[in-house]
Amino acid sequence: MTPVQLSFNTAFTLGLMGVTFHRAHLLSALLCLEGMMLSLYMGLSLWPMQLESTTYMTTPLLLLAFSACEAGAGLALMVATSRTHGTDHLQNLNLLQC
Repeated sequence: MTPVQLSFNTAFTLGLMGVTFHRAHLLSALLCLEGMMLSLYMGLSLWPMQLESTTYMTTPLLLLAFSACEAGAGLALMVATSRTHGTDHLQNLNLLQC
């Protein structure tokens, strides 16, 4: 495994651990998800360069578009929950209670 692959795998793993272990606030969970998406984007951007192929060049752009949509939807949900519940603590959110 090259050092570049190791750094991207480490960044993705740290983002995944942040989502699983530090679930206190919705904003911190969204930031960890965004870090995971950025590490995937960087990995998918460098993968075609290592293969010297132009077949997979559009994949990072597609992932970046989905990442932007995910970030926008996440921030909209955070604004909506902070307006209705007054906070972004994940422990205060009950999905069964509307």
